[in-house]
Amino acid sequence: MTTAMAIEFKEYTPSASLETLVDHLITALFGAGKADAPAQRSVGQAIHEARRLKKDGDLDDALAVLAGADAVRASFEQTRWLYSEWMELIRRRFGRRRVFVYSQGEGRAAALEQVGRGDLEVVAVLGMKWRRGKIVSRRSLRGLRKLNGAAA
Repeated sequence: MTTAMAIEFKEYTPSASLETLVDHLITALFGAGKADAPAQRSVGQAIHEARRLKKDGDLDDALAVLAGADAVRASFEQTRWLYSEWMELIRRRFGRRRVFVYSQGEGRAAALEQVGRGDLEVVAVLGMKWRRGKIVSRRSLRGLRKLNGAAA
């Protein structure tokens, strides 16, 4: 009897970060990834679905819907609208907790909560590959801001 093994080959450049390699290793070991990833929706569809969920009180589900929005093909106005809706949900869901917002650029952001000495846990994402529960170092993030917009 033979054993077959499915292997997904990824091209790694010499400049690939250790964090990226570890993420791929975790995904391969624990099977997270494509099955767990939310379906790609247009920005308008995602916002309307998130608003419906917010009205029903499902803030976590609304954040998950916005995380799955396809902001790559969206216009600048749609991307701003998406970010605005995401920030409103973050404020409603985590307003009283010590949450920071890290923005990587247009249509890409993460909400992070402090969990240890300088470490931050991802609690919500928008347009990024990070997953909820990922721990990142505070020192590695430039442009980190408090939820109210003040510099962290």
